[in-house]
Amino acid sequence: MSFLHTLEAIVRDRKANPIDGSYTNKLLSSGRERMAQKVGEEGVEIVVAALSQTRDRQVSEVADLFYHTLVLLCDLDISLNDIEAELQSRHSPR
Repeated sequence: MSFLHTLEAIVRDRKANPIDGSYTNKLLSSGRERMAQKVGEEGVEIVVAALSQTRDRQVSEVADLFYHTLVLLCDLDISLNDIEAELQSRHSPR
């Protein structure tokens, strides 16, 4: 199991079992519009990092993008397995 799958499980657990003070729970309770906005903000930040910042900053921004995307996917009830299946279908012979 990759750490992304582990993180996905943590996010889903936070949704099912909220923890006071959890940033993940704050995001999950902020509404889909706010979650989508955070994904957009992180997307812009990785573009900026890719064009003008250090590798460490680029890695950090991609990690932020992945995390916020996982939170949004949880709200949408879309799993990493769903995403992997879609990507795999794009590379299968037609």
